[in-house]
Amino acid sequence: MHPTLLGVLGLALLGALQAQDGVPLQSDFQQDKLTGRWYSIGLASNSNWFKEKKHLMKMCTTVISSTADGNLEVTSTYPKGDQCEKRNSLYTKTEQPGRFSYSSPRWGSKHDIRVVETNYEEYALVATKISKSTGSSTMVLLYSRTKELSPERLERFTQFSREQGLTDEEILILPQTGESSRRER
Repeated sequence: MHPTLLGVLGLALLGALQAQDGVPLQSDFQQDKLTGRWYSIGLASNSNWFKEKKHLMKMCTTVISSTADGNLEVTSTYPKGDQCEKRNSLYTKTEQPGRFSYSSPRWGSKHDIRVVETNYEEYALVATKISKSTGSSTMVLLYSRTKELSPERLERFTQFSREQGLTDEEILILPQTGESSRRER
């Protein structure tokens, strides 16, 4: 078979496999443009911890940086009472650009993380499938470079979360807080 035809068939198969699980990947993903400071604007999940803590959650700051080996170091700062708590995670790259894996020793979970869509300068929509021995859950995050996003971006987050099987009760636009971002500067 002609090499060009093989390449086209391979891309078609890859697209079909990605579409099969309902979670797309950002086309032409550029990891270096994803780095920097983001605010968590929206969070949707069908996990038990989310249902229990949803009423306490507030917007947090996340800083993404690339490691020397091409992975992502993700540092999130959460408001917790009158303190700010930091969590560091290492997202390991996979063969698919925009897709990462993460294992949490603390919770005994494996995470399949996908950058679904982003324009790098305004917003990023990220979907995660979480697997534990007790079952699996879905999480969708909406990041923004600023503390506010257009109603169209918020609606896209809500729509995509519903497409992942999440209900309106499992979708949250996070309330703003200035504490963590002020202390972090």
